[in-house]
Amino acid sequence: MDVVALIGIGLLTGVTTVLFGFGGGFVAVPVVVWADAALGADAMRVATATSALVMVVNAGFATAVTPRRVLLALRGSGALLLLLAAGASAGALATRFAPAGPVRWAFVAYVALTIADLLLRPGFLRPRTRAEAASDAPRPLPAVLGVPVGAVAAFLGVGGSVMTVPAMRRAGHTMHLATALANPLTLAIALPATAVSLSAAALPAAADAHLHLVGLIDLRAASALLLGALPVIAVLRRRPPRIPDRTYAWSYIGLLAMVVVAMLLSA
Repeated sequence: MDVVALIGIGLLTGVTTVLFGFGGGFVAVPVVVWADAALGADAMRVATATSALVMVVNAGFATAVTPRRVLLALRGSGALLLLLAAGASAGALATRFAPAGPVRWAFVAYVALTIADLLLRPGFLRPRTRAEAASDAPRPLPAVLGVPVGAVAAFLGVGGSVMTVPAMRRAGHTMHLATALANPLTLAIALPATAVSLSAAALPAAADAHLHLVGLIDLRAASALLLGALPVIAVLRRRPPRIPDRTYAWSYIGLLAMVVVAMLLSA
């Protein structure tokens, strides 16, 4: 029954990958925490690592099917991508030594603070007017953000898009472009984080819980999530829904709120 539920949630991660650039990251975390609850506090550590693998596949596939003209907006962002990867490596290594319980609550606190920031600080909900768009071209993300964004995203398992989409939105991009570009940026974070997680020693408690982990990654949960997600990504990338920009932004905030509630209910 767990596998069926994970496939169903995988469908949702496919939707969020295309529409919000999440790659399945923080959507997968509360689900894997629930599925691997037998691990106790260590379930959060496994969920973070497993979500990184899900993000690699989802974000990689979504990037591959994104029109080249869209990806050209990242031209000249090589330094940013390298620093995202460096930060992600450090963040994934830190999860080996951090106590799992506080990491779980740090995840909830970070997403809740992000929601408050998006609601209270100008620049995310209000779309740019035509006059503003003509006089102020969208700006690229500064490379200096790469290390802190990559480190926090990999450490908490929230996925880079929770930080990059608001940043690109405030830099002048529409929600459609910001969420599309979030996938290649998420890929730069998830790849090194997954490599670090695969090389980690498996948890002793996993044997008692009858889980088969590769490093810190629950391959059964990851496979079920991807089985549901990949077909959805393929379909929605071919026929993306047309969503008004402001509605799009509110939907992004609503999804963040749902994840906070899910984490609190699974506590």
